Amino acid sequence: MRMRRAIAAPGDAPISELNTTPLIDVMLVLLIMFILTIPSTSHEVPLDLPQPTPVPPAERTIYRLHIDAAGALSLDGAPLAAAGLPARLRSVAADPGAELHLIADGETAYERFDQVLAAVHRAGVTRLGMDNHRFAGALN
Repeated sequence: MRMRRAIAAPGDAPISELNTTPLIDVMLVLLIMFILTIPSTSHEVPLDLPQPTPVPPAERTIYRLHIDAAGALSLDGAPLAAAGLPARLRSVAADPGAELHLIADGETAYERFDQVLAAVHRAGVTRLGMDNHRFAGALN
């Protein structure tokens, strides 16, 4: 069997046209990327933001609920039984100027902290702060 050899004819010149196929592929990829990313950037998340008021806010009453390492509770320094916690939290929730700061010892069991946090939620307390600045030095 004899091999044929391709011989360029003298009239065949190199192709001087630009190959546009890769450019079209890149443009299609960019178009798909834009189609996918534009809806996510224009997506709105509904937030319930407070409306500005011309009057300064009323003075806040701050209640401090402490949980020690053993899980015992105290509200503003006074010992508090676990059975009395829901009633006291409801009275805090009823006060429109009340703010509850929850302070947990670093050794408090997470389960106990979670129970207290669930009781705060069930009582309807809407102004809650986590306060741990007193224990920040113990972590260093």
